[in-house]
Amino acid sequence: MTLNVKKIAVLTSGGDSPGMNAALRSVVRTCAYYHVQCVGIYRGYQGMIEGDFKELNARSVNNIVNKGGTILKSARSQEFRTTEGREKAHENLKEHGIEAFVVIGGDGSFTGAMIFNEEYGFPVMGIPGTIDNDIYGTNFTLGFDTALNTVVEAIDKIRDTASSHNRLFFVEVMGRDVGHIALNAGVGAGAEEILIPEEDLGLGRLLESLKRSKLSGKSSSIVVVAEGDKIGKNVFELKEYVEENMPDYDVRVSVLGHMQRGGSPSCFDRVLASRMGVKAVESILEGKTNYMVGVVNNKMALTPLEKAIKGHSSIDTELLRVSDIMTT
Repeated sequence: MTLNVKKIAVLTSGGDSPGMNAALRSVVRTCAYYHVQCVGIYRGYQGMIEGDFKELNARSVNNIVNKGGTILKSARSQEFRTTEGREKAHENLKEHGIEAFVVIGGDGSFTGAMIFNEEYGFPVMGIPGTIDNDIYGTNFTLGFDTALNTVVEAIDKIRDTASSHNRLFFVEVMGRDVGHIALNAGVGAGAEEILIPEEDLGLGRLLESLKRSKLSGKSSSIVVVAEGDKIGKNVFELKEYVEENMPDYDVRVSVLGHMQRGGSPSCFDRVLASRMGVKAVESILEGKTNYMVGVVNNKMALTPLEKAIKGHSSIDTELLRVSDIMTT
């Protein structure tokens, strides 16, 4: 089935991630290639409700492939969670002659698109944009690779200080529910220990690991902690526990926070975004709807939005084994 779609909208929703602009550029230019009009919706679903639309063409997205964040802005819309809010959004889309939309965001954004599709039969397509890499149906989400590079660079700098002062640093990274950033960055930066939600290391084992490191001659250590790690209530509690049990360590905490979301996207994320944008538009034109575009084994793939939302993104067990060996 091929849809005779003449106008497609695109929006960015939820937390921003590097690569969103590159994906937006790809959607707009793919529409131009197929002679389809493209409309940008500002401020996510809230902008859809308020009719904050702007016509986009191939020249509208010049010089944004290298920019972090999103030029369309992003927002979380409580109003879109209501039937009345979605009705307003649908009326605005109809009024502007928009026949389908692409949403670049995470599982919350996809949930909104799926519900909208169920209520109005409106063609929707999702592109996964989140640094956490926590969406089922794709090996990589937009922004994950860039965030890893940001974290590794920060840890490399922190290690210089740790080594100079014989300190132990707990470095907290994003990852409320999954430890993809912590695990990959920890291995890449040579951390002495990695704490993630999926693996409950336990306070006792953490102490034993740090003691082994000290006995082996290490005068400083880096412990990478995902924010969702379950060992302590927070990273500062871990710091206090280690200070009480290993008073000879000078312990510091560095919370990297939102700096992980910013910055120019890596080449990997720019290429991935370009591929995803093309696939999203072409899939709509082929009559497909209610899917998320992803990359699986380096091939573009479609996953039903419901599966993408409800599925579980598994931690790489082989990389866990590598991390155990590397921290010996």
